[in-house]
This record gives sequence, C-alpha cells and structure tokens, in this order.
Amino acid sequence: MMMKRRFDKRRERPVARNCQFCDNKTLPDYKDVTLLQRHLTERGKIMGRAKTGLCSKHQRSLERAIKHARHLALLPFIVRA
Repeated sequence: MMMKRRFDKRRERPVARNCQFCDNKTLPDYKDVTLLQRHLTERGKIMGRAKTGLCSKHQRSLERAIKHARHLALLPFIVRA
C-alpha cells in the first residue's frame, strides 16, 4: 500500500531571492542607520534570511553591523510600544 506524502506549508522553503548586497557589491555598514532599520521589525528585532532575502554571508555581517550600531546608540535595543 502506497502512502501519500503530505507537505506542510510551514516547511516549504521560500523562493530564492537575490541578495541586495551581492547585487550592489557592497557590505552592510553600521553607520548607515536607514539601511539597518529596513532589516528590523517594528519591535526592533532582526529579521531572518527568509524575510530579507540576503545570503548567509551578508546576513551575518548585517547582524554584526546592527549589534555594533546598537552598542554605539545609533539604534535602540528595545522599541517600546
């Protein structure tokens, strides 16, 4: 007896997108606050690769840049509603 495989919507991989930093041949900079804020949620959390569409290399450097900007008080650690 053959079993049907069920695919769960949550486990589907998102469509591959082009990394904006690879396309522009740039790196995320901690001083560019407007660029960093585009990769944060309204609560101040860092968005994942599935939402941002970045490659793993640039996602890691973006996270470092955001954390660096937070320590220099360019970005808030917590956004209160």
